[in-house]
Amino acid sequence: MACIRRRRGRYVVDYRDSFGVRRWVACDTRTEAEIALARAVDERRTVRRPEAREVTLAEYAEGWLKLIGATIKPATLESYTNALRRHILPVLGSLRVRELRRGHVKQLLAVKLEAGVSRNTARLIHATLHNVLEEAVEDEILGANPATRRGRSRLLRLTPSAGEREERMRAFTRDELGRFLGAVLEKEPRFYPLFFTLARTGMRLGEALALQWGDLDFAARRIRVARGVSRGVVGPPKSGRGRNIDMSLALRDVLQRHLAEAKVAWLRRGEPCPDWAFATCEGTLLDRNNVAKAFRRGLKAAGLPHHSPHDLRHTFASLLLQDGVSLAHVQRMLGHADPRLTATLYGKWLPVENPGAVDRLDDPQPALPIPAPEPRSEQASGSKTVADARRRRLPLPQVVGGLGGPRGARTRDLLIANQKVSLAGATTVRQSTTNGFVSPSSLPPGRSRGRASTRSRGNIEEPVNDGAAVI
Repeated sequence: MACIRRRRGRYVVDYRDSFGVRRWVACDTRTEAEIALARAVDERRTVRRPEAREVTLAEYAEGWLKLIGATIKPATLESYTNALRRHILPVLGSLRVRELRRGHVKQLLAVKLEAGVSRNTARLIHATLHNVLEEAVEDEILGANPATRRGRSRLLRLTPSAGEREERMRAFTRDELGRFLGAVLEKEPRFYPLFFTLARTGMRLGEALALQWGDLDFAARRIRVARGVSRGVVGPPKSGRGRNIDMSLALRDVLQRHLAEAKVAWLRRGEPCPDWAFATCEGTLLDRNNVAKAFRRGLKAAGLPHHSPHDLRHTFASLLLQDGVSLAHVQRMLGHADPRLTATLYGKWLPVENPGAVDRLDDPQPALPIPAPEPRSEQASGSKTVADARRRRLPLPQVVGGLGGPRGARTRDLLIANQKVSLAGATTVRQSTTNGFVSPSSLPPGRSRGRASTRSRGNIEEPVNDGAAVI
């Protein structure tokens, strides 16, 4: 990475030239260092081999197409060829590859967008030019790819955002899917097994067209996706590797009936049944255009708006996610390499709220035992008897005779006797104050005549018996 460093009072430009050799240039001022850095970056774009200095973009692109033709799918090669010959080369084909700058790329895209091409077409144009120039960097003709987007340039930001892709994605509802399949069964029964398979497996159309009877395991209810069809050429699936898909009970019945009917039809013709699960009357692969026409006829018969066969794949994923199936399982069924792609495409169908989910975190707790009431004892203590009496508002036990001795007393519990004495004294005071004066006999406990006085011992008032009886 080229940069400017301050060292010993001078500005040093640190960079690598087009041959990868590290170089330093010392400058006195910051301005001189920035000029030297710009010059060094520009020199890195120069060609290393003198024989390739004058190659034009048109010449290099033709050789690039021949080079990659055997390594990519026919549909991809066709897309690159159309983008180069219809959009890129008529504008930039006469320029030398080493002379291309970011300004040329931006101007090309601006002209195409002003001409009315869609943003998706502009995205394909930019992607094609980027791949061509990336190969030029690999061949050491360019030091850097001028089509690489850097910074915040909105002109080169042609890929739709996750929100835009989510809004464009369309899927059938459960009711719409039932209406469509019913209309196909009535109007286009020949294509019903194919469309039912797409709706129940989420396969791409090319993968379903390349399905063979040997890929179906009816006992295990499993389908092996091992190949796909692109522009009439059978090759590996889009992801580059095969996968297994679960087969529902209804799909198993439909495919078994379809296989039995195919065997009977070919047996009447005296020919063996072809390997393709969905074949033409001649035993060859179905044409995508004919499938698309039958699909549109089914939509029209069902009274539904515009959809494409690929929307059955979106419908499969959306219905599973709405039913609470895990994102990882849906990703495996669809064949996505990364679950983040599945979440980006189908995130709007993920259930957001689940109030009862937290209840599943609770472990089942045994019911706490309720203690049985203790039986009352007939010989309860004196303090408990007083508490029960106060709660029930029953007459308190009376103390007859001397307070100090057992003779003449209804109870021998000293605490009850003391409480009774206190209550009796308080009753006397209340009765004495009803006439507006306090008699000497209603004074607080003391040594008054005919009264039981008390003395304090700790927190208990202990009565002093002088021979009087409290009734």
